[in-house]
This record gives sequence, structure tokens and C-alpha cells, in this order.
Amino acid sequence: MKPLDAPGVRTIVVNLADSGETFNALSMHFGFEDLRTGGGPAPLDAVVHFAAIPRILIRPDNAMFAANVLSTYNVIEAATKLGIRKVIIASSITAYGVCFAEGDRDYTSFPVDEDYDADPTDSYGLSKLVGEKIARSFASRTGADIYALRIGVVIEPADYERFPAALADPLSRKRDAWSYIDLRDLAQIVDLCLEKDGLGFQVFNATNDEIITNEPTTSFLTKHAPRTPMARELEGFEAPMSNRKTRELLGFREQHNWRRRAPGLDQSSAEAR
Repeated sequence: MKPLDAPGVRTIVVNLADSGETFNALSMHFGFEDLRTGGGPAPLDAVVHFAAIPRILIRPDNAMFAANVLSTYNVIEAATKLGIRKVIIASSITAYGVCFAEGDRDYTSFPVDEDYDADPTDSYGLSKLVGEKIARSFASRTGADIYALRIGVVIEPADYERFPAALADPLSRKRDAWSYIDLRDLAQIVDLCLEKDGLGFQVFNATNDEIITNEPTTSFLTKHAPRTPMARELEGFEAPMSNRKTRELLGFREQHNWRRRAPGLDQSSAEAR
């Protein structure tokens, strides 16, 4: 564990598989200066729970599943029983069942939105779907706002160097439906979730706006995903992994479109899209 080196951020090392530690971590002081108040630990406004084993093939499947599910349960239970009214959890587009599937599996329809039948075929995606069910249960029980973000492939600024290779090999991005989420845009979505109250339990696709291809979406998918039907028309370069709900309910507006970031592209034409 490496503490985040950022101003105003304080690190407490917690075993989230231990419910007692989790309750304690959400109801304690976070720095010596807090002792000066004399009024005990200040209540928390919100919890953002992104801690997890982040994919398959890091730990044995059963260990990864147990860690992800139990930590999510413990965090949400502790938060709601302590009266914290806003919890944001990291789910994943792997819940849709294609990213970590065995062999070549097609999506059942495009666009992939939050009403799509989530059918995970691996232990990681299953752990995320179970986490969503835990979130829904506690939101129903307590009335808290709990938002689950189905996060796409997270892209850091240096990762845009790999986009030209992805464009040259169209099927290389099929598993994630040619989608991505810029790390900075993901941070914006989290911030919007913190500001938006009153939605109860919600699932949001946390992805950017456009497909990773230089060809309009409909014609591209006709060539490279011919067995997947269209539930509705995809306009222009609209991403098959839809973030429409995230834009409409949260007000998300992407700031980091890949066409303006990837090297070797015509930036003037990118700006015109």
C-alpha cells in the first residue's frame, strides 16, 4: 500500500474484509489536528469505494471474488449504519459478460446501456454485479443514495500512445465495445455523483462519448460486429458503450476526447467532430 501523495489527502490503512475495521475507519479522526475540536470524530458526508482486486489473473478467482464482494458489503453496511447518505462504488463494464469471456463472445445488442442484461462470465465481473445487488439492497433498506459506476477501460494520459495501434487492429478493442474512460473524466463523474442527490440506487456507465475508430459507428459495427443487432440507431461516432444516462442524469460532459489526445492524428479534423 502506497499513500497518495496529494495535498489534503490522509491515508488510513484498513482491512476492508474486517467489518470492525471498516466501521472504525469510517467513524474516527483522520489526523492529529482533528483532536483540537474536542467534539469527537466529524461525521462523513460521503464514501467513494474503489478498493478492489482490479481484474482477473492477479489472485485466484475465489480469493478475488471474496475480497471484492466482502469489502463492498462491509463498506456499504458501515456507511449506511453510520448515517452516511451517499456512497459511490466502482462496478465495471465486465459485468456485461464480454470483456473477460472465454473465446470470442458477441454483445447481444448495441448500444450497451444500463438496461442491458448484465451476464458476467468471469469471477471479476460477477463480483461487480453482486456488489451492485448489495448496493441496491442497502439503498432500498435505508434510503441512501448509492451509485454504482460501470467503469470502462481506464486511460491515463500516457496510454493514448497505444491508440494508433488499436485503430490499425479494429478487433483489438471489441471486448470493451471500443470504449474507454479517461482517468480525468472518471474523476469528473465521481464529483458529479457527489453533487447529485436524491437518485436512490443507480447504475451509470462511466465511459467517454465516442467510439475508438475513425469510421462512423454504424458502418464500423456493420463490418466488425455483424452478428450484433442495433437496438437503436447510433449517431455519428457515438460509442457503442453508451454513457447517455450519465450525461442526462449527472450532467457529464467529457473533457478528454481521444481524438484530441492520441498522437499522429489530424487534430484539426478531430476538433471539427
